[in-house]
Amino acid sequence: MLLGRDFMRAVRQIEQEKGLPMNLIISSLEAALVSAYKKYKGSSRDMKVEIDPAGEGVSVYELRKVAEQPSENAPEISLEAARRLGHDDAKIGDEIWVEIAPEEFGRIAAQTARQVIIQRLRDAERQIVYDEFADRVGDLVTGIVFKSEDSQVLVRINDRVDAMLPPEECIPGEKYQPGGRMKFYLLNVRQTTRGPRIVLSRTHPGLVKRLMELEIPEIKEGVVEIKGIVREAGARSKVAVASLDPNVDPVGACVGNKGQRIKSISEELAGERLDIVVWSNNPLQFIKNALSPAKVVKVEPNLEQDKAVHAYVRPDHHSLAIGKGGQNVRLAAKLTGWKIDIKALEPERMPTLHDLFADIIKKGND
Repeated sequence: MLLGRDFMRAVRQIEQEKGLPMNLIISSLEAALVSAYKKYKGSSRDMKVEIDPAGEGVSVYELRKVAEQPSENAPEISLEAARRLGHDDAKIGDEIWVEIAPEEFGRIAAQTARQVIIQRLRDAERQIVYDEFADRVGDLVTGIVFKSEDSQVLVRINDRVDAMLPPEECIPGEKYQPGGRMKFYLLNVRQTTRGPRIVLSRTHPGLVKRLMELEIPEIKEGVVEIKGIVREAGARSKVAVASLDPNVDPVGACVGNKGQRIKSISEELAGERLDIVVWSNNPLQFIKNALSPAKVVKVEPNLEQDKAVHAYVRPDHHSLAIGKGGQNVRLAAKLTGWKIDIKALEPERMPTLHDLFADIIKKGND
């Protein structure tokens, strides 16, 4: 049965518009035509359909068993008929594919096939989208916001793929105006009955990491390594970095000339502040670094608690070490994995005459 040039032209148009490979379209069509033929004939027999794109033809086959006395109600064929069809090596009991009259594949079957074909092509397209993005979880993607209402933000990643940005993955206070182009962290992809569900994030620490890899060549090239990131999205992040090259300052590389590198990342994150600190395998030194920009005089283990320290700062750095609402010390604790107690270190002073006389009187009384 000929499919016709218009039919194959439509198939090639699907190939171009949907980005689906021709072999996938053809295999989907073949499976759909089998389903339609069975439904039309009310048959559950084993069938197969082969489409010849070049010849624009379709062949329908039924699996039949070679029998001495074929039954009309069973998918059987005589040995003589099998050999007439070119199966010269056929024996009694063999199963062979027999082409059946394509004319039986009438208008009703064709209409049914069209619906099944549409569904199968839709399923194939969804699977391709899923396969493409499932391998990209954790990557940075750029998208355009096309809907933002009632805390529902929808993002168009490309011409045929939409994703969602749930309320909990939005940066607090950030505006998502339709038409706005933004960068997102690809958080999750899962298959649903309605197709792939792609979830994005603007709050995940991975977004900071990917932006730094994009903006800072030393990180992308592996000269500077990100050891850890903690984040309170939209407000502040702390990033621990280390250099694999003694001649490269990891903090300077990340900040950039006049702070341009870190500034561009901050602007992408709605003005979020980024503290870049030097990682150390010495926990006490790392804690000291993590409390930046506060200047820490010394860090001592708290022997009464596991993984806890006292961090001593000058009185004028006490509030800076704690941060607004405790944010600085809270992020430092998350970054290092240690509980940090900030203490103001009273300035040392020389003893006065009053102190000396008081000490003499105390010793005399003793």
